[in-house]
Parts: sequence; structure tokens; C-alpha cells
Amino acid sequence: MIKLKIEAVEAYLKRAFGDDARLLKAGDIGNLDEQGMKSFGYGKPLLLRFEVGGEVREAVLSIMKGDKYGHQFYWDRGAILMFQYETSARMERHVRPLGLGYVNASDVLIPVEEPEEFFILNEKLEGHDYFLDLERIKSDGLRDADVDTAREFARWLGRVHSVKLDDPHLYYRHIRNLLGSSECILGLVDEAFPPAYSFFNDDRFKALEKRLIDWRWKLKGYTHRLSAVHGDFHPWNVLVTDDGDFSVLDRSRGEWGEPGGDLATMAINYLLWSLYGHDRLNGPFKTLYNAYFEEYFAVTGDTEVLEVMAPFFVFRGLVIASPEWYPDHPEQVRRRLFNLLSNVLEDDVFDWANINKYLE
Repeated sequence: MIKLKIEAVEAYLKRAFGDDARLLKAGDIGNLDEQGMKSFGYGKPLLLRFEVGGEVREAVLSIMKGDKYGHQFYWDRGAILMFQYETSARMERHVRPLGLGYVNASDVLIPVEEPEEFFILNEKLEGHDYFLDLERIKSDGLRDADVDTAREFARWLGRVHSVKLDDPHLYYRHIRNLLGSSECILGLVDEAFPPAYSFFNDDRFKALEKRLIDWRWKLKGYTHRLSAVHGDFHPWNVLVTDDGDFSVLDRSRGEWGEPGGDLATMAINYLLWSLYGHDRLNGPFKTLYNAYFEEYFAVTGDTEVLEVMAPFFVFRGLVIASPEWYPDHPEQVRRRLFNLLSNVLEDDVFDWANINKYLE
């Protein structure tokens, strides 16, 4: 719970407006002269009267409150406040923003000055992209260490997914985003395929979306499964070292979600690489796929995941079938991926051991 003392507010004013800024009064809106307060609560607007360069000014300091409508995390709320700061002054009659900032872990108000873009600085990790191993396996065959790596992926996911959270609304949000987010299923349908696409025409896309509504309502009954997740666990987000260790990059789409999403994301890539040498999952990539699933079930005992996986295969299938993201697929590879998208939704329980039946 954030509790901001008046001293912290005055310190912010000095940082934002200059050393001569001086707080005169602070209190509830409409009751400034009777404030008698030393701090204000989270989510409660605070009316400020302050002086800068001899000029008395008034402003309202607000901190957005979290809720279940997509504002659970501070980065959700930060995005909204950044939008308001950037765009409000461009609208006629809209209140003008005077400052944007954040509250740090010590309840200190830190101004953000004229933001245009944000960045992140990460440590440098050792290793090579895992997709290079898949390319080497495609041309040179499988090594024992490759199977060990697939099993270690499954063990790692099992540890990650063992952390649970009781928050049904967050699970609803995760499934809602899976279907409706601009970077998930509907976003891909709109943006990752050309109009009147010959491999999967508009009628097939509409049928796919309608079928997914049934799955959304089915998954509303699985809120007990909410777990810590990576959110984007695929071969371009994994670095593997020569001694078999690995690290992951680019955690995405929230800290909490459905474990089946992570499991499907890597699994579908074993299928993709296999389709470049076969018309189905076969050979060394079938060995990796089987080892991956078998180890995950052995570690977690979670076979219920098969009841919820189909929409996640659709999401990842749309990614790897997209001509924008993967322009060089042979026609037969792309067609089999699109068959998977349609067929996998027709089984209530994903038949992982017989995935090839979805390709026909």
C-alpha cells in the first residue's frame, strides 16, 4: 500500500518544477483549507496549491487504483497514465497534464520528463539460439544431449508452473487476451495474413473465431489452473550453452496464465521442423516432442492440461503459419499447419500422442 507523505510531494515538486517550488497546501478536492493531513491514500486524488517563481498554481495529483478490469499490475496503470499524459493536451477542452512520474519502493515520487520511448537494459547471457540446434538436427540427426535438453525444458516448465495463484479474474483476463489481444489470435488474424488469403480464406477464419468462443466459455471453468508462466517459450527465446545448460529471454504477456500455453509453444516448433522433412511429426523431432511431453507429465502429473491446450495451439499455429513471419514455408508445410488450426479445436482433449491426425 502506497502512503505518500506531504514531504515527499514537496520534494517531487522541487524535482519537477525547480528548487524554488514550494508546497503551500494539500488536501481533498473541494476541502483544501481543512486538510490537516500528513499523508494521502492510494488512489485518492490530492489537490495541491504550490508556488513556482512567485506564481501560485493548483494541480491534482492522482494515482490510479488497481482493479480486475485489466489494471491489476502497475505496468497496466502506467500505460494508461502515459497515454493520458501524451494525448490529453491535444484534445480541445481536455484538462492539461503538468507532469508524469512514478512512485518508487521508498514512496518517493520520481518525475518522468518528456517521455518519447522506453527501454530496458538486460544482462548478457552466454549460449546460442536453440533454433540453431533444431536446424542442426534437421540436417545431421539427433544426439543424446538433444533429448536431454528437451526433457530439461519440461522439468524447468514444471518448476515454473508449480507456483499457483488463486485469482479467477486473472485467469479470465489471460484467456480473454489469448483470443482478443492485438498480439494474440484476433490480432494475428487481422494483421499477419493478407486479405482473401488463398491458404485460409475469410470464411475459414470466421469459423475459427466462432469455434474459439466455445473454447473461451469452456476455459472459464479452469481458473484453478492459474500458474506462473513464461508466456513466449519458443526456440528463438532460449539460449543453449555447449554444456547443455540453457537460459530464457523475453518473458511476455503477464506473469500468470495457463501452463498449457508454454507447453504448446515449444511443442509446435518440433512439429514445424519435422514438416520440413516429412509430411507429419516424425523422425528425430517426434523423439524430442515425445520426450518433452512425457517428462512434463512425469514431473507435474498434469494431464488436465490436455483439456485446455487447443486454443493455445491455434495461437501458436497462426504465428508459425503466417506468411509475414514465415514467408519461406513450402506450400505443403503451410497447408498442414492450417489443417492443425481447424482440426485441433474439434477434440475436447488434445490427443498429444497422435498429433498427426490434426494435420489431415
